[in-house]
Amino acid sequence: MSEACNHDCGSCSSNCAERESLAAQPHERSSVKKVIGIVSGKGGVGKSMVTSMLAVAMSRTGAGVGVLDADITGPSIPRMFGIKKKAEMTDLGLYPVKTESGIDVMSINLLLQKDTDPVVWRGPVIAGAVKQFWTDVIWENEDYLFVDMPPGTGDVPLTVFQSLPIDGIVIVTTPQSLVSMVVSKAVRMAQMMNVPVLGIVENLSYFQCPDCGKAYEIYGKSHVQDIADEYHLHVLGRLPIDPRIAEACDEGLVESLNGEWLDKLAQAFSRRVKELDEDDFIRIAVPVDGDNIYPHFGKAEGFRMYNVENGQVVGSVLVDPAGSGHDAIAKFLKMYGVNAVICGGIGEAAVQVLNDSDIWVISGHEGKADDRVAEFLRGELDLGEATCNHDHGDGDEECDGDCRSCGCDCH
Repeated sequence: MSEACNHDCGSCSSNCAERESLAAQPHERSSVKKVIGIVSGKGGVGKSMVTSMLAVAMSRTGAGVGVLDADITGPSIPRMFGIKKKAEMTDLGLYPVKTESGIDVMSINLLLQKDTDPVVWRGPVIAGAVKQFWTDVIWENEDYLFVDMPPGTGDVPLTVFQSLPIDGIVIVTTPQSLVSMVVSKAVRMAQMMNVPVLGIVENLSYFQCPDCGKAYEIYGKSHVQDIADEYHLHVLGRLPIDPRIAEACDEGLVESLNGEWLDKLAQAFSRRVKELDEDDFIRIAVPVDGDNIYPHFGKAEGFRMYNVENGQVVGSVLVDPAGSGHDAIAKFLKMYGVNAVICGGIGEAAVQVLNDSDIWVISGHEGKADDRVAEFLRGELDLGEATCNHDHGDGDEECDGDCRSCGCDCH
């Protein structure tokens, strides 16, 4: 028999109901629409370079872009952008450094006295630093926040998946024969954490002769399309072996790069983000106490998030809102891409705040959260009323169920 859970979830990927939530609230002044993780199952594939190129490409479309460098022990993002100054701490919080084209960047190297100072920290400390880059840094008006993650499936990638509201990931690989293993690891971790895969980028894919224009596959025949077909993924781009790319990254001139391959990468990424937004994808949030719907929306200590694709629940996770109050919870749910809330009692003010955030409220329900979600998906759930019927337990008269005229703060 295996040992009982000790509720130390820092390195556990199990999706159990008792799991401690590691969800982190962003800084109160932050505004981030989409968080995109750039991942790989192994190191040395050019993940930071792809992160930088995606940031540059999307910035050129007029989008607000930020880069969170989560590779604490091997940060390279600042050098690629030629950043020399350090991050600024104010009374309001920590501000990222802006690149020449206006991309916001936060990296451990922007906090160290010398760029060459080593970061000799254990895994949990490194993971904590990455989490603080989300909670303590003021990310202003970011349409896309790209997270350059370290390779593998260890503490830091797990922390990012559990703490940040990741909207999707991009997997970076190379043409070698172990591509199947690399992609498989990344895809399976994304599935475990209920995160969509936007697609694959194959780096070092080919060398194009500058004289004759012929493309040569230096590292062997590309297998990226076969792997993409196997896992039902999209190929976002195949990036060339080009000395000019390496030189630009080394000299801090990544924002000067141009090429048809970069334009195609931007177009494919934008198309996949749009497809994801338009897919039959719903994220339903239910305030819960154990398996049951918690009757008081505003005081729920946990929300179970259900990911629904094509009318079927494909996964769920328990998340701590890490705050209370209508505005805080609405911002939390919106940040996690919630489309609908199924709940018990909820006041009219809370309903209005959620509706203003484009979140549909289906109230007046009790019982098993899984059952109510299933009924909703079958079209059998009563749309309900904004009411509650609980006893406040403080000696006052029992709530009459009309939350629209209720003066209590229980919601």
